[in-house]
Amino acid sequence: MKGIGLKFCLTLICCTAFSVAILAETDQEVAARGVALDLAGAFSNDGFKIRDGHWSASLAPHESKVIAVTLYAGNQYWFSAGATETGKHLSLEIFNETGAPVPTDKYRADGKAAAGVTVANSGQFYVRVGLEEDAPAGVCVIYSYK
Repeated sequence: MKGIGLKFCLTLICCTAFSVAILAETDQEVAARGVALDLAGAFSNDGFKIRDGHWSASLAPHESKVIAVTLYAGNQYWFSAGATETGKHLSLEIFNETGAPVPTDKYRADGKAAAGVTVANSGQFYVRVGLEEDAPAGVCVIYSYK
């Protein structure tokens, strides 16, 4: 019986270690998060609170990803995206639950993009982040609200 318990424990430890390795962010994604946090910090000076959590990935040139978020009526939001040095041209767009673009205030600089929005209705929205050109890059998106 001791052998079965030991095998189970070893299996559990190996599975846990493997799952943590899968979820670990790359150095590029960590660097991109730093860029996104720096950008979001500017909005915190205007009373926006940075939301816990973030989305990060590596994007190829001309690739985009869509992130689903729940937004609440009357709140103001700023979505901030940052990229590593190889990703100079980021795009950030917001769509409502039907896929229609939502008008936003926009900011863009090398390796950074932001989109600000106040939504009239609560619900699910979609944020599309894309790397327009350049070389593959780590990208991170975070958002702030007030």
